[in-house]
Amino acid sequence: MPGSEIMTPILVIGGAGYIGSHMVRMLSHEGFQPVVFDNLSTGHRECVPRNTSFVKGDLCEAQDLEAIFKKVRFEAVMHFAASSLVGESVQNPMKYYENNVFGFLNLLKVMLKYNVKNFIFSSTAAIYGEPKRVPVREEDPKEPVNPYGRSKLMIENILNDVSKTTPLSYAALRYFNACGAHPGSETGEAHVVETHLIPNVLKVASGEKEALTVYGDDYATPDGTCVRDYVYVQDLCRAHLLALKALKRGMQSDVFNLGAGKGTSVKEIINMAEKVTGKSIPVEMGRRRPGDPPILVASAEKARALLGWEPGTSLEDMVRTAWEWETQSQHRGQSQLSTAAIACAPY
Repeated sequence: MPGSEIMTPILVIGGAGYIGSHMVRMLSHEGFQPVVFDNLSTGHRECVPRNTSFVKGDLCEAQDLEAIFKKVRFEAVMHFAASSLVGESVQNPMKYYENNVFGFLNLLKVMLKYNVKNFIFSSTAAIYGEPKRVPVREEDPKEPVNPYGRSKLMIENILNDVSKTTPLSYAALRYFNACGAHPGSETGEAHVVETHLIPNVLKVASGEKEALTVYGDDYATPDGTCVRDYVYVQDLCRAHLLALKALKRGMQSDVFNLGAGKGTSVKEIINMAEKVTGKSIPVEMGRRRPGDPPILVASAEKARALLGWEPGTSLEDMVRTAWEWETQSQHRGQSQLSTAAIACAPY
């Protein structure tokens, strides 16, 4: 519960998006003072709590950042903002290098100028490309196969270089498959372009979609469908909180995988969704997608050992929170969430 951190300002870049909006709520609950900075191109103003300071601004506009850093002395910055659709990154790589890398450089410059030392970066499992072994460990080869993954790896490399010659301390957190929603359905996934498996399954259960397309059932896995590592969004946010506290205690800059450490197949997700919703999920078989590895699972031992992080939430509970959000957001009307909050996942 809140202690010495009471009213400590934390800048949350992308705090109106999926994971960022969950983080804002957790920071507030822990006694921090989150300040949201978001251009709302892929985030929702409605997802920012009313009692939270909100600044509409763009990382690619240095003057927007300068204005907020002049007004507030931040203890730390959490970065959740990025263009993150893999397919789009292949079609429009310039967008990804500009939004992700150039925007980050603007942020880094102003952080150093105003002596903000603690930085937590949302990275991705996409930096590994097609892994050579499973579970994937932090030291494994980084061979991203698309501009999205390459942009994130570029940022990690920049952080590593700059931290060696400045007071900057950082934690780069490599997400696997974020899923689920706030346990009180205060916020959740609200994507116009939906790429995540669980929301797409639930849209079929709710009647919004007629059937789910499964991209290949002939992989070298127990049931033939891809296996992925699903981690609850609240557990992800807790890892950010632990990383923040560790940096404040003097932890050296480091990188961490964030995953449950176990795999779940597409068919197992469908079965769980049918159990939770009590509805049948019609399926259509599609072709394999290029670059989809059969199995992608994290080793999260480093986060456990150095941060004291334990994911813990069951698949059933993750799906249940997502279903509660799906049904409640339909009741409220999607017109309230008119822009996309995009995040990346293999499915």
